[in-house]
Amino acid sequence: MKSTTTYTCSSCGAKSPQLLGRCPVCGEWGTYEEEVITPSSSKIVRRVGASQAPIKLQEVSVQSETRIDMQCTELNRVLGGGLVEGSLVLIGGEPGIGKSTLALQVLMQLGDMTTLYASGEESVRQLKLRAERLAGKPDNLYIVSETSLEAILEHVKSVRPSVVVVDSIQTIGTESIEASIGSLSQVKECATRLLGFAKEENIPFIIIGHINKEGNLAGPKVLEHIVDTVLQFEGDQHYMYRILRAQKNRFGSTSELGIFEMRQDGLREVTNPSELLLSSNHDGLSGIGIAAAIEGVRPLLIEVQALVSSAAYGTPQRSSTGFDGRRLNMLLAVLEKRVGFKLLQKDVFINIAGGLRVNDPAIDLPILAAVLSSNMDLPLDGSICLAGEVGLAGEIRPISRLDQRIQEAQKLGFNRIIVPAGQQYSTHGLNIEVIEVKKVADAFRLLFTQQ
Repeated sequence: MKSTTTYTCSSCGAKSPQLLGRCPVCGEWGTYEEEVITPSSSKIVRRVGASQAPIKLQEVSVQSETRIDMQCTELNRVLGGGLVEGSLVLIGGEPGIGKSTLALQVLMQLGDMTTLYASGEESVRQLKLRAERLAGKPDNLYIVSETSLEAILEHVKSVRPSVVVVDSIQTIGTESIEASIGSLSQVKECATRLLGFAKEENIPFIIIGHINKEGNLAGPKVLEHIVDTVLQFEGDQHYMYRILRAQKNRFGSTSELGIFEMRQDGLREVTNPSELLLSSNHDGLSGIGIAAAIEGVRPLLIEVQALVSSAAYGTPQRSSTGFDGRRLNMLLAVLEKRVGFKLLQKDVFINIAGGLRVNDPAIDLPILAAVLSSNMDLPLDGSICLAGEVGLAGEIRPISRLDQRIQEAQKLGFNRIIVPAGQQYSTHGLNIEVIEVKKVADAFRLLFTQQ
């Protein structure tokens, strides 16, 4: 059989026998890449331990997965309790965000456990210098600079490590594919081979992947379908905080969140991020509100900043950092229609302090409070925080995990919290006043009429 050529969209994974300028499935331009399919790469590989005949579901014996403690509380939380043996984990993120630092630092913390770090981007000298900067002294960490998949697998067989890191999948190539390293066919074939090897030898692999200009994992959705777990490492390079999210996890929840602080000596786990995300020097300043948000299953108190000023040019600006801009426009329309505050000729800027990006709808009310505070130049009470989703009719809608938000506010010393009316919550053992509101106007009346 001869090799055949096909073209695959790097955005959605759609295939075409010819090169197309625009993908007919996802509508993206210039995303089709050449993929060479050889007889060796198209063979079906049978997984070890697979049954030869169908059996009844009740007859399948289920055992709990054996997990490896990564000696990192935040990483263990996102993975669902630890790294499952024989799993393939993909860590993606922007260049320079700290993916390699996280992987190397985790291996260095495993102590007596034998580990292997295979890098196709750095030499062993560079790895040594980075390890010295992280101030770790691992006894059983092996490093190798290699771009051949076959050579890496031979090293794994000889070393027999408990955990393997491949940095990065775009720099690794296999001899069974007649394509350049980094191409879609090479990335797909290498990931598939690593998955089969991990299941056969029961060795967990952590692979690092680049992201494209749109912020998605390069080598597209193909990699996400192959691996067991997809972790996204994100954050602004100009801020110190890094967030680790699970976009896919076959062995745990995807709602968990890990927060790290980037320092000169590596990444530090942030066990109580609310204390770091709140500033204590905003007393007397307008346009600042405190939101009781939930990221994953973790409650966070976040500082929301707003600036409202007269439009310097004809068209007013609407800008948001860390918050959805379209939702901001909707909230401003609610503020004008339901409350009566006109902002048509004013610029509105929103910023979530700390470089975080929050998708929790419960920060709608804190954002509107900060906007109105800046517009009226009246500071909000520093001892009060807010949580509530705002509807188009100006009503305050119910939110999830209200008890956790109230407990977090109490823990950080807030005296009052404004929440949606009609929800069930418990304040047993707490010394905090819970104020229920039904409409946006009611919340504003409480916040500003007493000043």
